[in-house]
Amino acid sequence: MSEFINVTVTKAANVYFDGLVTSRTLTFPDGSRKTLGIMQPGEFEFGTGAAEIMEILSGELDVQLPGEEQWRPIQGGESFEVPANARFSVRVHSLTDYCCAFLD
Repeated sequence: MSEFINVTVTKAANVYFDGLVTSRTLTFPDGSRKTLGIMQPGEFEFGTGAAEIMEILSGELDVQLPGEEQWRPIQGGESFEVPANARFSVRVHSLTDYCCAFLD
């Protein structure tokens, strides 16, 4: 899906890591949420409340998911899932455009 229709966009940006990661929240008529964002190159650790699916639209990164010792390469067109109440790390190699779906 290349576009979302009939959504509410929260104007205020979610800003993390001194602006190296930013996103905007979309709320759908059924109450579900997604964020659309950009990650600059760097290494970042995130925490989840709800389970998430991270869809990488463009860019390259490595992800280390909970319980995994190895880093997994991810590039534009791929996605990965993160469980609820977990921490995961990413090493972003190039400007990365992403869409995060919350599975609450």
